[in-house]
Amino acid sequence: MAAAVSANRLELLQIADAAAREKMIDREIILEAMEEAIQKAARSRYGVENEIRAQIDRQTGEIRLFRVMEVVEEVENPSTQLSLVEARKDKEDAEIGDFLADALPPIDYSRIGAQTAKQVIVQKVRDAERERQYEEYKDRVGEVITGVIKRVEYGNAIIDLGRAEAIMRRDQVIPREHLRQNERIRGIIYDVRRETRGPQIFMSRTKPEFMSSLFAQEVPEIYDNIIEIKAVARDPGSRAKIAVLSNDSSIDPVGACVGMRGSRVQAVVNELQGEKIDIIPWQEDQASFLVNALAPAEVAKVVMDDDSHRVEVVVPDDQLSLAIGRRGQNVRLASQLTGWTIDILTEQEESERRQEEFVQQTRYFIEELDVDETLAQLLVAEGFSDLEEVAYVEPEELAAIEGFDDELVGELQRRAQDALDAQQAAADEKRKELGVEDRLAELEGLTPVMLVALGEADVKTLEDFAGFTTEELVSDRDAPLKSAGIDPLEAQILIMRARRLAGWIEEEPEEEDTEAELARDDEVTAEAEAETQPESDKPATDDSQEQA
Repeated sequence: MAAAVSANRLELLQIADAAAREKMIDREIILEAMEEAIQKAARSRYGVENEIRAQIDRQTGEIRLFRVMEVVEEVENPSTQLSLVEARKDKEDAEIGDFLADALPPIDYSRIGAQTAKQVIVQKVRDAERERQYEEYKDRVGEVITGVIKRVEYGNAIIDLGRAEAIMRRDQVIPREHLRQNERIRGIIYDVRRETRGPQIFMSRTKPEFMSSLFAQEVPEIYDNIIEIKAVARDPGSRAKIAVLSNDSSIDPVGACVGMRGSRVQAVVNELQGEKIDIIPWQEDQASFLVNALAPAEVAKVVMDDDSHRVEVVVPDDQLSLAIGRRGQNVRLASQLTGWTIDILTEQEESERRQEEFVQQTRYFIEELDVDETLAQLLVAEGFSDLEEVAYVEPEELAAIEGFDDELVGELQRRAQDALDAQQAAADEKRKELGVEDRLAELEGLTPVMLVALGEADVKTLEDFAGFTTEELVSDRDAPLKSAGIDPLEAQILIMRARRLAGWIEEEPEEEDTEAELARDDEVTAEAEAETQPESDKPATDDSQEQA
């Protein structure tokens, strides 16, 4: 009997060791799970109201059971508490707060008790395994990893990574790529989440980062940081563009990525199921980079608008379809690669548009200046586009136009000024109709046209205007002065003037520099709002006030 007991004890430790190795978790976790399972079974035998502790000897495997009682001043629960007098009968030096343990005889496990113990152990082991998987993979986001397809469910693949399982969703699989069970597959880990059903590891083969990592594996210069991948744009399974920059002037980044007879890029193409890859040299000059990004199409002209981050690209008529690509693929990838919104025009379309603009501007000058068509065309051809330019340009510039004498220049500028005055008067009348108050109209720097725009946006008082931030006034999509042609610095100065006139801040000396005004801008915004806030809620920094 003793030999059997020893064998059982030894077998218990062997089971713990085997389970720890199989699940790749700490042996101590398995033993603690066993102790908890034995405790649960013992409570059902001796009464759930008792505090039972089980202990497995880590050397011999012997199981010991104890009933634990806490020494208290006043007993409220006789099952788990013991008075000091009773405690000192067993232990003379017992004190309040001590725990006394009474050994209990071993128990025989019933079928239900054994099943309960098994469930406890399985759950604890599963929780430990999940925690181990999460800790192992949470810092491996962005790493390319290889696994075996365990099963495919509705297009979603479950990947066996050896020590864990990952999921590759249908939208992260390259289109038209057929996944088969038990095949090896590579992908990039793009997310690891701790969820109730266990850690979820998400893999992808469509992310741009996957292509970057494949190139880093195939091109030693990228791995060594001699060549840098600046941007990647992909249409998975069809086409991709990658921009590269060499930190060594003696190394051609495109040639290094292509490799001898295309061997390096071909290895990436094969992995991506034949995805065509355009390797483009990255350049600091954004216009040149845009031209490269639209390859293989030839570009005749590039017109960039930094404010809206849009670029207008003019291509020869026979290059339009090549520049746009099938279903807009080429221009879409170029836009993703550069970060610019790209509008493509043919040379003919641009010529027609310029002619239309020329006709419109000519008609504008004919109507506003009351001149003949030839004179208006001369002004437009010389680059004049609005009345302000004609009215306030140096007379010498107008006189330099062939056929213009001093008398004609003077008359043109007088008519332009009269036309501007008429426009301003009409705008002022419209401003009054909209209900914009005179105090706001007296604010230096606001034109009648701007006041009309403010009135249409329901900004009618000086206080309304003073409450704006720079972004709300000129930068946001619905900003009332977005099209007024004033920059953020000018807008901020206007807001400061309004706040002074409204009495929100004290008048400052006129010679004070603009930087000091701007430094107080955010502070004033917070002061204006502080009346509705508790003292403890007031913003502490200029940045936070601006955001408020």
